[in-house]
Amino acid sequence: MRTFLTSLGLLTAVVLLSSCNQKTAPPAPIGPLPNDAQLAWQQLEYYGFIHFNMNTFTNKEWGYGDEKPAQFNPTALDTRQWARIAKQAGMKGLIITAKHHDGFCLWPSAYTEHSVKNSPWQNGEGDIIRELAAACKEFDLKFGVYLSPWDRNHPDYGTEAYITYYCNQLTELLSNYGPIFEVWFDGANGGDGYYGGANEERRVDKKTYYNWPNTIALVRKLQPQAMIFSDAGPDIRWVGNERGYAYDATWSPFLREEVYAGMSNFDQYAQGTPEGTHWVPTESDVSIRPGWYYHPEQDDQVKSLADLTTIYFNSVGRNSSLLLNIPVDTRGLIHENDAAQLLQLADYLKEMYANDYAQQAQFTVDDKQLQANNPLNDAKGNTYLVVKEATTTVELEWNRPQQVNTLMVQEFLPLGQRVVSFTLEGNTGTGWEALATGATIGNKRLINFKTSAYTGLRLQITAALAPPVLAQLSVYTAPEIEEE
Repeated sequence: MRTFLTSLGLLTAVVLLSSCNQKTAPPAPIGPLPNDAQLAWQQLEYYGFIHFNMNTFTNKEWGYGDEKPAQFNPTALDTRQWARIAKQAGMKGLIITAKHHDGFCLWPSAYTEHSVKNSPWQNGEGDIIRELAAACKEFDLKFGVYLSPWDRNHPDYGTEAYITYYCNQLTELLSNYGPIFEVWFDGANGGDGYYGGANEERRVDKKTYYNWPNTIALVRKLQPQAMIFSDAGPDIRWVGNERGYAYDATWSPFLREEVYAGMSNFDQYAQGTPEGTHWVPTESDVSIRPGWYYHPEQDDQVKSLADLTTIYFNSVGRNSSLLLNIPVDTRGLIHENDAAQLLQLADYLKEMYANDYAQQAQFTVDDKQLQANNPLNDAKGNTYLVVKEATTTVELEWNRPQQVNTLMVQEFLPLGQRVVSFTLEGNTGTGWEALATGATIGNKRLINFKTSAYTGLRLQITAALAPPVLAQLSVYTAPEIEEE
């Protein structure tokens, strides 16, 4: 085994399977590669969206912009409760809707009167962004902000003056509240609104109006480690739906320069492509309720544990991250029903990940046995397995049958995304049978299959852009969920 420094400065151990004793240089990376900030972000995998703003009090999803600050008045707001529940749920951070399309600001912005400074909450002295940033720090959560590019309240929307206003507000958010891990730009912009009383429709050129290069440069200057999300990235892209589902083939390489926020034909780019020019992985966003904002009539429509686990496997388990939305209620609290389901999901995942059955398995790769502590099961994250061919077979064998139903496999991303397709087979003692097929792997692939007592599992990489570089392979038993 040999250690070396990659071009990204990561200390890595390599095993070449043409000979278990042979030492080799690392394989050449392929395609676009993630930067260090993207690699750190991909390890988060699961974090929360907080939709709480004027819409919470008007019982709407999209406000028109004619709302009054006096309407915003939570009775028991507690951002520490949000952060505590998010932490208990296993989330790694929270992103707050600092300003939605109606233009109301959750912080006392110096550039508008349409904010909490003119609300009855805390007699106009409050700042929800500051409170949540402090709560996230207390509970060791990352903190992020959503700032809608569209503003249905501002009289200058559609003119160059509004872009100055927007950048001024972005500067406030990125300068006064500590480290920001993600800045979220919505693709919905332009249309009818109040616009300072104009009550008219205003359309903009979504590709050019916001001067995105300048806005991105501002984020880089003020929060250089922050990940920037939009349909087009530049760091993270929209998965293309609001169901929380990534695709069977989800590529992090992306044709970034051909895409812009709010474009009508985004669907054709959503899955990414192995011919992509930039590394822009997906984020899968979905709400725990039918709506993004709190609506009391949806208190009995919180997603079930079965729904949430399906979302998890189809987002985190398909080379994506999961941004799960929590609609905070009019009290300013996460509703009891939402909290209960979040904690159920946390318990489910804790139980599933508690035992990695691959730790007790004998690994064979292309008919060559690996040592007990090998790069595929050492859980280090900075080691990987190298093979010579684009197709390869990884076989696990147990001395006695193991009751399992989930295989997790990861590629070593600093060398690029490579796997195009795979199959999974299982042996219950009567020979090999097909369990699953799939396309890409990327950061993480979770493969569910029927629960049984298996003496062996066999993962076959059936196609790859170059010899695959696998970082980790684990086997789990996901709990059975009773019908609700």
